[in-house]
Amino acid sequence: MKFLIAGLGNIGEEYENTRHNIGFSVVEGLAEEWGLKFETDRLASRADYKFKGKTVVLIRPSTFMNLSGKAVNYWLQAEKITVQNLLVVTDDIALPFGAIRIKAGGSDGGHNGLKSIQETLGTASYARLRFGVGNEFAKGRQVEYVLGKWSAEEEKLLAPRIEMAVEAIKAFPTIGIDRCMNAYNNK
Repeated sequence: MKFLIAGLGNIGEEYENTRHNIGFSVVEGLAEEWGLKFETDRLASRADYKFKGKTVVLIRPSTFMNLSGKAVNYWLQAEKITVQNLLVVTDDIALPFGAIRIKAGGSDGGHNGLKSIQETLGTASYARLRFGVGNEFAKGRQVEYVLGKWSAEEEKLLAPRIEMAVEAIKAFPTIGIDRCMNAYNNK
């Protein structure tokens, strides 16, 4: 059985370690734990691993956030993975910093990466792990905030929250979305 884990973000040095790239950071944390190296491939960098009898394909789309659906759809098709075995990892300003919410589906919540995926796949019924980045920005400064670097205080607290998200991702293919939500939401 195969699973696709798509960590969303933007490519390029100017976007490294920004709030909007937390999806990249989380899948990179998993790759590091498993000693995997991402390799450049079609529409994404990818790394594969086997875990408890499952094959998991990790991707970081190279299409930029607003076209994430193109990469996600390509890899679902190329690897013959069902939408039920897709987990998208993304930032969320509606959640406090470091909060993790896993859902089996839902709206895009105004997130352009999720909007692209839903438009491309024609469904909102796919799992997502939303990582809270907070909303400490003045009116009209949302883009600047999400594309901004983590504060020094956030940096200190980030590693354990990424570790928690990595544990949730590892649980997804083995215990399923419902048990994963019960185990990791509100932690």
